[in-house]
Amino acid sequence: MFSVQVSTYFDAVHAVTVCGVEETPHNHTWGVEVLIVGETLDKDGLLIDFVSVEKCLNTIIEPLRGADLNIIDIFSGKNPSAENVAFYICNEIKDKIKPPARVQSVTITEAPNCQAIYTL
Repeated sequence: MFSVQVSTYFDAVHAVTVCGVEETPHNHTWGVEVLIVGETLDKDGLLIDFVSVEKCLNTIIEPLRGADLNIIDIFSGKNPSAENVAFYICNEIKDKIKPPARVQSVTITEAPNCQAIYTL
């Protein structure tokens, strides 16, 4: 099995509701890692082109850059937790990756030592 990981980051504000209590809005530099896996390589010896994945990922996270995640439409009615950010990004990118490569997971780092992972 081959795997390729592409990483990026974005800054955004959020205030998660925990046990019915909303946190004070605060900023994070959110780390994003997309793990793509597959059994075979193409004629160039690649699972997938890093540059194409970076472009796709940057398009998906562009609406999140500098945003207040509590008020953007993407998370309307949802708690803007790291878990929901991972779920959103994973669902947006999974259909944009062409077989035989496939998205295995998206990892969001909200703060040092604090990650949420959504796995397909």
